[in-house]
Amino acid sequence: MAVIAGIERQIPTYELLSEEGLATIETAADQILKEVGVEFRDDPEAIRLWREAGADVKGELVRFEPGLLRRILKSAPSSFVQHARNPARSVTVGGNHVVFAPAYGSPFVRDIEGGRRYGTLKDFENFVKLAYSIPWLHHSGGTVCEPVDIPVNKRHLDMVAAHLRYSDKPFMGSVTAEERAEDSIEMARIVFGREFVEKNCVILGNINANSPLVFDATMTNALRAYARANQAAVVVPFILGGAMGPVTTAGAIAQSLAETMAGCALTQLVRPGCPVIFGNFLSSMALRSGSPTFGTPEPALGSLVVGQLARRLNLPLRCSGAFSSSKIADGQAMTESTVSMLSAVQCGAHFILHAAGWLEGGLTMGYEKFILDADYCASLHTYMAGLSLDPNQLALDAFREVGPGKHFFGCAHTLANYETAFWDSDTADNNSFEQWRDEGGRDAMQRANARFRRLLQEYQAPPLDPAVDEALTAFVTKRKTDKPDMWH
Repeated sequence: MAVIAGIERQIPTYELLSEEGLATIETAADQILKEVGVEFRDDPEAIRLWREAGADVKGELVRFEPGLLRRILKSAPSSFVQHARNPARSVTVGGNHVVFAPAYGSPFVRDIEGGRRYGTLKDFENFVKLAYSIPWLHHSGGTVCEPVDIPVNKRHLDMVAAHLRYSDKPFMGSVTAEERAEDSIEMARIVFGREFVEKNCVILGNINANSPLVFDATMTNALRAYARANQAAVVVPFILGGAMGPVTTAGAIAQSLAETMAGCALTQLVRPGCPVIFGNFLSSMALRSGSPTFGTPEPALGSLVVGQLARRLNLPLRCSGAFSSSKIADGQAMTESTVSMLSAVQCGAHFILHAAGWLEGGLTMGYEKFILDADYCASLHTYMAGLSLDPNQLALDAFREVGPGKHFFGCAHTLANYETAFWDSDTADNNSFEQWRDEGGRDAMQRANARFRRLLQEYQAPPLDPAVDEALTAFVTKRKTDKPDMWH
């Protein structure tokens, strides 16, 4: 299996706004932070940290003078390595590096045979195995689907164990309670060693603002758990234009900047210098129905601007993903996902969560969609590699050999380069109509279905030290027996 530890970007980022435009957005965010503020609910420790940092604190509402958050954020690293169980798969988050990770958080899964259904631990393990088996995904992700057959207060143990057993790529831990975040980090310590984890990032935690302008204690407690342990929080607003933010893209960008700066800065108050990722999640809505829409042009433009703003803060960026509102992996799904993913690539995102599998506004993780998205991720490896101008690429010898009016198909240059000249899709059908018809006339979903089943059939787990595996099992067993099951 090919080992690809992220992509090193060779193409420039897209600069949508001028210096004046960016300053306008930043000024609007500063006004939001100073005049409106951000609530940190039910978390006295966060309030204490903000008061000591010089913020204006009244109850749970915190207001910030312009420049305060930027000064605090100067201690955050511009890039860091997330170490994998297999060192060859460790990824750099920041700089010119790009990391693709699967979709996250869906309660439902879907495939052609089973249709839409609640996810199970078996489904979760399947997606971890698929992400491990596909070289174009560099990361195992986190809650790739919710295993609803496991109690709410215990499923994080099975999910983290699956990431550590069935993959040796980097992964994400739980954030749904402080103790679950701490369990996730402790399981990482079992595998990597306590001293190594103290000095290195081995696990990420995805922290969402409760937009607009609220962080609740569930998220800030988990954020502080990751920061205390020197692990990276991925701080992300969740802004649906017209619901959790304004309908105007510029206003939503300003809100996103304000919320994300506040969350990222909190990690630095806990442990200055700990890694943190500046996150972005902008989406639109169908205002006639109130339904969220994904893969639309306005959030794509927003991502381009957020990329510029994150670079000005010198922070690693998480952005976009293969977003879609479609219920199945059809033309709508792939069109919307392409718009969203391309904006993430062009905005300069370093960590692209939801790169494969997202359906139905994130409610469903699709098996076939996972495969089709991963194939698009493969094409983006070629896209981001840019254009080489070395003598072989300029092909002057080929012109000399072929001359005017002849074809290049059999010339020496073509024969020397044909295996690597063009990207080759794992799912597209490029045969003649007759050959496609005679082989069953399968559409893209059917081809993707066959591929994911073949990958699962051929899957072989990466080696794991039996003593480490035994220690993981013992930890999970003890934590599960400590408390009764909770299903809500």
